[in-house]
Amino acid sequence: MTVVDGTLKLVGRFDLDLLAVLSEACFDESHWHRKAVAEVLAMPGAFGVMVLVEGAPAGFLLARVAVDECEILSLGVQPCYRRRGLARRLLREALAQAVSAGGRAVFLEVGEDNDSARKLYASEGFEQVGRRPEYYHRPCGVAIAALIFRRALAS
Repeated sequence: MTVVDGTLKLVGRFDLDLLAVLSEACFDESHWHRKAVAEVLAMPGAFGVMVLVEGAPAGFLLARVAVDECEILSLGVQPCYRRRGLARRLLREALAQAVSAGGRAVFLEVGEDNDSARKLYASEGFEQVGRRPEYYHRPCGVAIAALIFRRALAS
């Protein structure tokens, strides 16, 4: 794995189109459209982070903090940039943002078939705390469980 040094950027309303295109590039089956990204970023406590490599968008993360819990809603890296440390950088930035906003715990869901994401989350201190059967539907018609992960945050 060659680690790529990307630049992190907090996203806002002027990034909606770019985030929608980036989401489509990251996720074949269930990407976020502009309207969904706009609705999430309009929520109280919501934030987004994008990682740029040589000025080009390579990945993103959307999350929200409510009271003392953070939920990571979407984390994606374009296929050509995967396994280079960018998802970890996005995740760590989200954890820092959550702590700054008063978060004490972070939750996220991941498809049980996404081994690389599960390994990343485990290496960052997340533990599986639940399972939703047949939550994600893949293009081939297969239904995959969503695994729910949690991590406590230092206050």
